[in-house]
Amino acid sequence: MARIDAQAAMRTVLLTACTAMAGWAGTPASARADELSVGILSLRPPPPPIYDQDPLPEDLGLAGGRLAIKDSNTTGRLVGQSFRLDETILDEGDDPLPAFEELVAKGNQFVVLNLPAAQVLKIADAAKGRDILLFNAAAEEESLRNEDCRDNVMHVAPTRSMLTDSLAQFLVWKRWRNWLVIYGPHPNDQLYLDQIKRAAKKFSGKIIAEKLWEFGPDGRRTAQQEVPLLTQALSYDVVMIADEAGEFGDYVAYHTWDPRPTAGTQGLMATTWHPQAEQHGAVQLNNRFKRLANRPMTSLDFNVWMAVRTVTESAPRVKSVQFKPLYDFVRGKDFELAAFKGVGLTFRDWDWQLRQPILLAQAAALVSMSPQPGFLHQRTPLDTLGTDKPESKCKLK
Repeated sequence: MARIDAQAAMRTVLLTACTAMAGWAGTPASARADELSVGILSLRPPPPPIYDQDPLPEDLGLAGGRLAIKDSNTTGRLVGQSFRLDETILDEGDDPLPAFEELVAKGNQFVVLNLPAAQVLKIADAAKGRDILLFNAAAEEESLRNEDCRDNVMHVAPTRSMLTDSLAQFLVWKRWRNWLVIYGPHPNDQLYLDQIKRAAKKFSGKIIAEKLWEFGPDGRRTAQQEVPLLTQALSYDVVMIADEAGEFGDYVAYHTWDPRPTAGTQGLMATTWHPQAEQHGAVQLNNRFKRLANRPMTSLDFNVWMAVRTVTESAPRVKSVQFKPLYDFVRGKDFELAAFKGVGLTFRDWDWQLRQPILLAQAAALVSMSPQPGFLHQRTPLDTLGTDKPESKCKLK
């Protein structure tokens, strides 16, 4: 009986698919499908921190959006829907508002932002009260989910606290509780340091010492002499690095006074994606991306992919490409994003941050995934990462 039911179900699926394809094929080209355009504002990748390093790909982030559109059109055409990506690239220092308004004028009501926090906030305020939903794919600032949170911004990029909490859980699970922190001179390094300290307090880690890197932006020339001096006469399990610009962090490993692992912005890193991810179908996503872009998928590519898929995966579910039903579904209790991480991803309704497992990886290998075993929460273990509801300063407006 079960086999007969399965065969009947398969015939129904095939008949439905064939009927949909036949109807699509017989429709005039100008009206073949309900089309949904997703806009993206992307900052041109900056030059590498050290002059002779490989430059970042020109399509960084954008390629993830292109793959999401390609994936969505494969299935969307069966239900009479099609999707496209409307891309705008900004240079450093450009005012994002004219480009944003141009995207909106072209009919883009869902816009992905690969921009710094200040520009995300500027666009969010310009979009207030309009039928527009924004997706933050790059800015990790806590402020965007707390005192500067906006009701029209969905955050697919993780916060720094989600990243440092993911590392802290793993280090505590390994019983590497004593940390020496080396941090850079830039404002973002200080923000990352703040979250390392918060994670240590949250998960019972202990910061033995904090050391400022004061030896210039090219760590290759100074690490062998300076790192032993920074790390000697101290007892610690791990060196935690806060170097978001990538000026010295890669050169701390193998230069410490005692043989110790490194973690943070370099060494063992917390990230949303990694080219060596294989479980839960991740290898298929990595392979499809590599065929499309001729390079490995980065975390920013994955963030943009998630942002676009949030919209385009929802359209068949609500049987519409119109703004209101999509907006309501994405922000409702039934939304769940399939993202090759073993669990459906959802948004926190108090700050619109996407819950997701965080990968822990080194350059060429995946090491683990957080939340770690034993870290529990009354709603979901994913809420052990980052700012929980009682801690939030967000008042959506």
